[in-house]
Amino acid sequence: MCILFIALNAHPRYPLIICANRDEYHHRPTAPAHFWPPEHNILAGKDLQAGGTWFGINRQGQLAGVTNLRVPRQHREAMCSRGELIVKALHSGSLICPNWLAENCHHYQPFNLVFGQGDELFCFNSLQRQTIKLTAGFHALSNGALDDIWPKMAKGQQALETLINGADRLDVAALIQLMRDESRPEDHQLPNTGVGLEWERRLAAIYIRHPEYGTRSTSVLLQDTQGRLQFTEVRYDGKGRQLGQQQFEIDCRA
Repeated sequence: MCILFIALNAHPRYPLIICANRDEYHHRPTAPAHFWPPEHNILAGKDLQAGGTWFGINRQGQLAGVTNLRVPRQHREAMCSRGELIVKALHSGSLICPNWLAENCHHYQPFNLVFGQGDELFCFNSLQRQTIKLTAGFHALSNGALDDIWPKMAKGQQALETLINGADRLDVAALIQLMRDESRPEDHQLPNTGVGLEWERRLAAIYIRHPEYGTRSTSVLLQDTQGRLQFTEVRYDGKGRQLGQQQFEIDCRA
């Protein structure tokens, strides 16, 4: 996952709204969002190369999402896939907690992990080994620290706030369109994360269109005041064409 925008207790009907894009190499095999067998408890897309995922929920209403931290890679030996953190967080009897993350994060390449349930959401940063509880309002998370002021983070957060404010009901199509913004800032506004100017430019948009590496999917999660979850996933190819869209609903009261 490359970028998430979160609205927490910012809308009277939907106390939790998350819009997220997954950026990845297009050749990496991936399964669309589905309820994972055999328990059919976790709902998420699946990385068929490493077996994990980037963003998902379960039938109890718990959620988790991971983003890579853009820093020089550590040695690959003995590195676990960051996607398995989502599976651990959503599995029944999960051991994921701030202490566990701080003690075990060295097994993974650097990451941010958003996890929790309802309005009790947390973000763990593996470089800082610190967990932050998300406050009410709007948040953005990409490949740096939570709420870093990167242009695309600030732009998407502001766009989500504008879309939500004054809207009695939310249009999922409008939220998806928000995540398809391909505009890029000027070079002097780009962050310097050590990947070089060409890659900084390529990665500067909310939606990345590129034949080799780019936005593979958009996920939109809405939770209403009754505890009902609506999960929508849209998938794209390297030319930006839509490959499919699915929508699921989970009633956590059942």
